Amino acid sequence: MPKIISPQVEFATLLAQVKQATPEIFTSEGGFLNLLEGRWQEPGKPREFHSSVDGTLLGSLPMLDRAIAVRAVVAAKQEAPAWAATAHDERRTRVQAAIDALRPHVDLIGKLLMWEIGKTYKLGFTDIDRAVDGAQWYVDNIDSLLGSRTPLGLVSNIASWNYPMSVLLHAVLVQALCGNSVIAKTPTDGGFISLSLAFALVRRAGVPVTLVSGAGAELSDALVKHPAIDCLSFVGGRQNARDIADALATTDKRYMLEMEGVNAYGIWDYSDWNTLADQLKKSFDYGKQRCTAYVRFVVERRLFPQFLETYTEALRGLKVGNPTLVDHADDKLPDLAFGPVINAAQAQDLDRLYANALKTGATPIYEGRLDDSLFLPGQDRSAYIAPRALVNLPRQSELYFKEPFGPIDSIVLVDRIEELVGEMNISNGALVAAIASDNEPLARRTAREIRSFKVGINKLRSRGDREEVFGGLGESWKGAFVGGKLLVEAVTNGSAGQPVLGNYPEATLLPEKV
Repeated sequence: MPKIISPQVEFATLLAQVKQATPEIFTSEGGFLNLLEGRWQEPGKPREFHSSVDGTLLGSLPMLDRAIAVRAVVAAKQEAPAWAATAHDERRTRVQAAIDALRPHVDLIGKLLMWEIGKTYKLGFTDIDRAVDGAQWYVDNIDSLLGSRTPLGLVSNIASWNYPMSVLLHAVLVQALCGNSVIAKTPTDGGFISLSLAFALVRRAGVPVTLVSGAGAELSDALVKHPAIDCLSFVGGRQNARDIADALATTDKRYMLEMEGVNAYGIWDYSDWNTLADQLKKSFDYGKQRCTAYVRFVVERRLFPQFLETYTEALRGLKVGNPTLVDHADDKLPDLAFGPVINAAQAQDLDRLYANALKTGATPIYEGRLDDSLFLPGQDRSAYIAPRALVNLPRQSELYFKEPFGPIDSIVLVDRIEELVGEMNISNGALVAAIASDNEPLARRTAREIRSFKVGINKLRSRGDREEVFGGLGESWKGAFVGGKLLVEAVTNGSAGQPVLGNYPEATLLPEKV
């Protein structure tokens, strides 16, 4: 019997729940609106948005032009003085009310994220759950974190589509908790419905947040360069971030620019292959569409046979398919490694990168296949891609220096520890890295030579939650670091001469412990 879409995640049912919970985000005809000047308005120029899961039409993004975006920025800045002057306890009460309003909708948002950005239910639920619990931690600890620091004014947020809740919404709630008014752009590639639901609930609680949709090129002048913007938080690709950094070079705006980099895992003098197998499986969460995904494995040559056996066995157990399908209506949602990548265009680009690697001399060592039983008969599979891996990737290959942002791994074999360090540092800076070795003193000594903000010893590292700090070195990050106390410091002013830790053109100011 063919599978069916689980009744609990049918999109029409979910959309009806959104309309019941937050009717203000819709036009009378059922289209979507933008949140500006304190109310939901401006349908913009609607652009159809289809799910990568199976091509389902989810709705239309309410795309704004630059002029309306400027209106939104100006109005958001006008809210900043009154919010900054609001008593600290009142601001905390309102943010707490926003969190409390979000909690009953965690399950709904998790399911929306399945359709909007192709997450499995487990990962969609985790995204919103981390956002809510993380924001709660800041509310509970804001007195000691904030101290006598004062808000910057208006904080602008431009984030990628992969973590709209645990990265974007979470940051917005903390920025507002610190006394700033906030404006955010919905990611064009997905998440606008769930974010609209969340922002409507936050706005109802009396927190000054603004949410706009539009093309990055169209809205960049307003959300990045406009003089009303006091701080920019950006998560996205390296080229866009470099352009933004150049645009901010002549201003005194505070900024946090999280960029891509090749996160590498080095393996030297190692024997705990069962532990590595578990880490390899974990590394494929969300098809490696994460800024902290490990996509480059640098392996001591003599260990390659054991590594290859472990790697192949681990990947054979991964299931890739439609995350909404079940055998029977009352079945639990499937336990998949991942579903589609964000869209067909990304899948095509991954195919292009892989083909280029083969053409330039790389050797394929693993090519996964999609299982027909994990899809509906005849459904659109254009955004699905099974795991692949390459060895002997030549330097002339585009993939050699690039993060694929998808389920393609490259394996580099080395004979000396100095080679391992050099190959792990290939992208001139990374967010995370790891070294696996039975010789822990050697691993820790080597970790000091890796240009990564976090280096795990025999374990993966991630963005982290709550008090854990996050940033990047080299070209993977520009501006203030975030996480815990550093996130609060990034969006507030302290006493004169007190530095804000971060990676700046003139210096890198690191926290004592990461």
